[in-house]
Parts: sequence; structure tokens; C-alpha cells
Amino acid sequence: MKQVRTVDSKGRFDILVVDGKIKEIAPEIQGNGTEELLLLDETSYLSAGWIDGHVHCFEKLDLYYDYPDEVGVKQGVTTIVDAGSTGADTISGFYPLAQEAKTNVYALLNISQEGIITQDELSDLEKIQLGKILSIRENYPNFILGIKARMSKSVVGENGITPLKMAKKIQQELGNVPLMVHIGSAPPTLEEIVDVVEKGDILTHCFNGKANGIYDFNQKKLKDFAVHCKEEGVIFDIGHGTDSFNFEVAEEALHEGIKADSISTDIYIRNRKNGPVYNLATTMEKLHVVGYSWSEILEKVTKAPAKQLGLTTKGKLEVGYDADFTIFQIHDTMKVLIDSNGNERTTDEVLEPQKAIIGGVIYDINE
Repeated sequence: MKQVRTVDSKGRFDILVVDGKIKEIAPEIQGNGTEELLLLDETSYLSAGWIDGHVHCFEKLDLYYDYPDEVGVKQGVTTIVDAGSTGADTISGFYPLAQEAKTNVYALLNISQEGIITQDELSDLEKIQLGKILSIRENYPNFILGIKARMSKSVVGENGITPLKMAKKIQQELGNVPLMVHIGSAPPTLEEIVDVVEKGDILTHCFNGKANGIYDFNQKKLKDFAVHCKEEGVIFDIGHGTDSFNFEVAEEALHEGIKADSISTDIYIRNRKNGPVYNLATTMEKLHVVGYSWSEILEKVTKAPAKQLGLTTKGKLEVGYDADFTIFQIHDTMKVLIDSNGNERTTDEVLEPQKAIIGGVIYDINE
């Protein structure tokens, strides 16, 4: 690639890709490649490939489903992580479909053996089987990155905090793999949840507008225990979703010095087509209108999720890393953005992905 630039680079540079890896980065690389991509457009930028660490893309499910490339490469996203759609009994049906996708696809395994076949997958503790989880991870060691536990009343039934405590034991048995925890309506309370999670665990839906979230709408401030949790190293992930992102919460958090660590969509076919999610670019725009810079937003969809989820060859523009890139434009255009609770903000900078490059293969999003 010739004469590319990033949003924060002072000049242009070349990138040499060989066998799907970044071979060289320099102000100018001599010689001609078998394929060249020239980016002299003053409105175009390049970043490491965007990573969406919370999607639902197993097309054979009924509740939350989509198709990997519809939420991946077609949106400028080079890597997606299905967050708990499947469990030990169902992931074998998802794996071959994931491998057929152009997009890099990984999974967080639901601690319920069935995954999200019904809304209340953690209401029956008998469906949390350590032996099955250990066995299936051995079958798919490079596909299953970690585990997922959805901690909402509609999911856990009468079991309260117990499934999360079981998830922590499973995490340890698997070698301290990443654990993503969905936070929603109580019980269990968010305070109970943060008493169990530890540094490096991922709280998704961090800026939801629910009473059981991090924000006290009566006091107009973040709850003290939530701030302490963040300060102790628990990861805050956006996980926008249909009902889990609120502008006021995100804005007050920023005002109090609390930023999300990673930006993800919790996208599936309904909130992709009907909103309020639509795609990762729109979610990134919402964090920009809240007050995040483009530079830090891009870090939160590349380097940050790669580190959180153990994707050691992704997320950076460095020699030896995978040749995954997103090429995008930033337009000076007015656009109304809507959060999960119907609140509106207007942005004057709109993000438009142009190309996704995965393992050195170029995909034009507009084709």
C-alpha cells in the first residue's frame, strides 16, 4: 500500500504485505508489488482492521442472530467475536459457518451448554457443565477465545449471582481466559456483580441507561462502587445493543473521568436493520459526539479489544502483525444519532468505511 496515512500521523507512509502479514512499514518502499493500493485521497485514512468484540452472528439461531460478513467485512470490520450465542452443545454448528466467512470470526463460549436458544439460558444451573466446556475448548482452541455470562434477571431466573461465581471457576479451569459479563436488570444487582469480577474481566453494556447500571439518574452521578470497579482494572465495554447505550450515562462518565475501554456493538440482524445500532461506524460516531477523539476511538476498536481478547497478531500497524486494515473517510456532514433510549445527539463528522483488507485481501465495501 502506497502513501497511506492515519488520523494522527504527520505524514504518509508505505506498507508492504507478504503472505498476509505486515512485512515492512516505511516512508517509502522501493519496488512494485503484485498488487498495489494507492491512497492519495485527502479524505481517506487507514487504521489497523476494526475489531468488534461483541456481536451475535450464528445464523441458525432465532433470538439473536446475523451473518458474519453482514456485520463484519461489509461494515469495514475485519474481525468479529460472537459473544455467547453458542454453548458447548451448539458451537460445533457455528464453527464451520464462521470458517467460511471472509471476516475473521471468533467466539466467546456461553457458559450454558445450549447458548442463547432461549432468553433464560442460565435459569437452570444443570446446563452449566464444566466438563463439556473443557472438552469443547480443546476441540476449538484457536476459535474459542473465552467465555460469556449474561447476568440479567431475564437470563438467570432465580439464580441471582450464582452463575457468575460458576463462570469465575470455569475461567480459572480454562487458564484464566477472558470473561465477558453482560450487565442488565437486577437481580443480581450490579454491586453484587462487581464484587465478583476482577481485573481484566469485561463488563459489557457499561453505559446502559437501566436502573441497575453504573449511573444514578436521581443523583446525576456515577455510583461509587462502579467507579472503584473501573479503577481496579475491570474492563468497560460499550456493547451498544438494542437497549444498552445511553448518551447521558456516557457523557457523565466522561465528565467524571471514566471512559469505555473498548467499543463494540452487540449487533444482530434486527438492530442492524432497524437500529439503533446499524453498524460499528455509527457506534463509533456516538462516542465521538460524546467527546472521545477519533484517535482514541480507533484505539478502542483495534489495539484495545485485541489485547482484551488475546488476539496477539491483530490490532496494530506493526511489522509481524496480520495484514488486516480498515480504510475509511471522515465527512463533514450533519447526522442525527439515536441511543438505545431514544435520546438524540447531532454529529457534524460522519465515519464511512471504504475498504476492508483481511490477510492482505482487499474488499471494496461499496461493491
